[in-house]
Amino acid sequence: MPALTTRAPRKQPPARPVQAKVVVPHRSPKRYYGHGVPGVDPASLSGKLIVVEGADGSGRSTQIARLVQWLEAGGHATVQVGLKRSMLVAEELEQAQQGNILSRITLSLFYATDFADQLENVILPALKAGFMVLADRYIYTLMVRDMVRGMDEEWLQNLYGLALVPDAVFYLNVAPEQLIQRNFAKNLALDYWESGMDLGLSRDMFDSFLKYQSLVEQQFKRIQSTYGFTIVDGHRSVEEISAELQKQIASVLEK
Repeated sequence: MPALTTRAPRKQPPARPVQAKVVVPHRSPKRYYGHGVPGVDPASLSGKLIVVEGADGSGRSTQIARLVQWLEAGGHATVQVGLKRSMLVAEELEQAQQGNILSRITLSLFYATDFADQLENVILPALKAGFMVLADRYIYTLMVRDMVRGMDEEWLQNLYGLALVPDAVFYLNVAPEQLIQRNFAKNLALDYWESGMDLGLSRDMFDSFLKYQSLVEQQFKRIQSTYGFTIVDGHRSVEEISAELQKQIASVLEK
């Protein structure tokens, strides 16, 4: 009986590394909320503006950091903006707030100047160059804060008429009771302004924080239908929230 012979197994070619799919964002029509920035045609802006809103402790910074990593891994250049980051007035605004002596209108105009400077010198040039701009809060936080303090909504809409309408806005909604725990865990203290202490809601900062953040939450939910942003349940895990944001942004890039 002839001996059995076995063939050496064929060598398989080395596996090719799996490359991440790069989604080239479609140019979507842009518009301003009002008068806009003179000399800047929104039709010339090819990038995308993504806004993440939410109170301190809602997880905004964590989610934006994850979005930046995800977008850049997909081949997208990113730029980040946020409140009090203007090269023009950020330092002065921070110093003025520490004194707690500004009138409501003065503070509102201070923040509007901070926003306008970033819009003109960071956001619009980045969008024109095709960047993905991620905003750690936008005009909605500024308007809501002022409306809670009794300022006229129509006046605020006119003030921020220069703002560009974002491609997507996400509001991380977290109950005030949860926010206060997260802020204590992170900072071991509460912020004067984030607690609404200037409103005289309560002499106790803990109680004032809960009341103020409840008012802010109510205003955000009220203006949702006007500005069309997505309310995201911020009580879930970081991974679950991140997966939802990535899924929704991926659809925005394909529009």
